Order: sequence, then structure tokens, then C-alpha cells
Amino acid sequence: MNIVKPIKTLAGLKDAGLLTDGDRASLEEVAARYAIALTPSVSKLIDRADPADPIARQFVPDVAELVATPEERADPIGDQAHSPVEGIVHRYPDRVLLKAVHVCPVYCRFCFRREMVGPKGLGTLDADAMKAAFDYIREHDEIWEVILTGGDPLVLSPRRLTEILAELAIIDHVKIVRFHTRVPVVDPQAVDEPLIDALKATGKTVYVALHANHPRELTAEARAACARLVDAGIVMVSQSVLLKGVNDDPGVLADLMKAFVETRVKPYYLHHPDLAPGTSHFRLTIEEGQKIVAALRGRISGLCQPAYILDIPGGHGKAAIAEQTIRELDNGCYSVSDYRGQEHRYPPGA
Repeated sequence: MNIVKPIKTLAGLKDAGLLTDGDRASLEEVAARYAIALTPSVSKLIDRADPADPIARQFVPDVAELVATPEERADPIGDQAHSPVEGIVHRYPDRVLLKAVHVCPVYCRFCFRREMVGPKGLGTLDADAMKAAFDYIREHDEIWEVILTGGDPLVLSPRRLTEILAELAIIDHVKIVRFHTRVPVVDPQAVDEPLIDALKATGKTVYVALHANHPRELTAEARAACARLVDAGIVMVSQSVLLKGVNDDPGVLADLMKAFVETRVKPYYLHHPDLAPGTSHFRLTIEEGQKIVAALRGRISGLCQPAYILDIPGGHGKAAIAEQTIRELDNGCYSVSDYRGQEHRYPPGA
């Protein structure tokens, strides 16, 4: 099927052969609550003959998204608790998130910011909010790295990205600028010369963190898009989420990490799924995740090993949970140490 436009509705999914009439009727409430978007590149990847297709599972809505569990929360990693001004999250001393935009080319069904992104989400920062965000970064000389996320920052126009990088270029204490994106895999043709030129900033080192979860996402077109970025001097790292029914298999995960390395993308983070609303059908237990990650050791090169991490609910930062930063308590609960050495219960309140 030749899909040439993004799919953003249940009707569009049905026309693309990704839903039946019965599916569509049962998903109206899901669509009303959470944004839908698939690019033509993503739609083309989906095997319509496979009801358990791992690409479809990531992007096609599921009635399971209406199932809420007690531990889930709208802001699972505590962005708001560390947001001194709109668009800034300052959780760690030397770096901040800059959330300039809250829209994406695709909407992942497991997204931890699903309550904030999409057409009904927080939108794009206006000029006054952007000025306040840059003023905050300028006034805090401990900030060494600015991470553009959201939303997907690479949906912004090259002109807008150039303006953002120009502002950061004149802040001397900022040395690293990082972009978190799915664009090279979900819309590879968008990674063109104007976009790449816009990602450069005088005196700064630019990183692109690529989000992909299954080896099939690293198509020839996606690898070529990454090559254009790397050849332009932009360093690439990966981030993935360990997802039930997508990559919860040592062989699939190994193939994904090897595909990254072959594409000159260094495996960086493998996230344990966050406690976002309506995502329990994606979540493994921590013990299951540890076993899968442990199975990578000795199976693939050290170049291919990601850090298995958990964002501690409540905004307490990341913990490397493949290491001895976690211990079992009782009733299936855990104690997790954050980067300060403080311990927190997971799930919270249990």
C-alpha cells in the first residue's frame, strides 16, 4: 500500500489497512485521549499480516491504553517538579532540558509525556517563553549541556532551529547541545542539508540521540539519514525503551544494538518503561528486564552494550538498574538509589 501522507486519525488507519471497522469503534475513546500520528515511512514498515507486528504495536492505538493502574501518573518522571520556568527542566546540576515544542512526527503509544504532547498538548513555546528559557540558561553558569526534547525538536523548521542554536552559541558556559529525536528513522528524507546545517553551532559540540526500539526501524533510508548527520560532524547516540511485545527478547535487542553500531550510532540508554497512563501492557518487571539485559553480555560486543536505566518516579533522576543500585524489599517492591545515593521505593507509595 502506497501511503504518501501522515496518518493522524482512526479513519486514516482504517484506510491504510491498519484497523478494521470493529477496531475503529472500540478505539474512539483512545483517540480522543491520546494523539495519533504515523509517517509514511512507519506505515510502510508495518506487516499487516502480523497481528503482533512490533512496529504496529509502537504506533497503532490499542484499547489497552484505557486500562489505568494505581501506580501510573501523568508526569511519571517528575518534569514539572524541576521546571523553574516554562520549557526548562533542571533536574541535574550541569544540564537542562529545553522543551521548545510538544509535537512529534509520530506518537508512541508508550510515551511518558503522552499527557503533554500532541495537538491538545502544551504546544510550542512562544517568543516570551523562549526568551525566559534562554535567560535562565544564561544566568546559570553551571549548565554545561542543553538537551532539546519535547516533543521532537527536529519537527521545527531549519530557520527556527538556527535561531535556537544561535542563542545557545553566545552562552559561553554551554558546551554541549543534544537533540532527542525519532526523525531519522520515522521521516528520514527530512534529514536534508538545510536541517543538518541548522544543527551546527559555533563553539559547541552537537549530539543527536536517536530513539528506535526494533532493528527493522534501521532501514536503508534511516541509515543513510544517520550517515548524513555523522558525516557532517554530529555525534550520534541511541536511546531505546525495553517494551513487551517489541524488543523483550535478547536476540531482537542484540540485533537492534548491532544495527545502531553499524550505523555509527553508539548505544547509550535502554529505558525501563515509565509509569505513564495506559501503558501497563508494555511494561515488563525489572527482574525480567535485568535477565534480558544480562543475556546481552558475551552475546554482543562491548560497543553494543547500552545502560539499562530507570527514571525514578517523582523526578529523582536516573538509576542504572542492571548494576547493584537496586535491592528487593517485600511485596514485589524495590529500593532504588538515585545519583545522589538516596533511596526511593518503586513503585512509589507501595
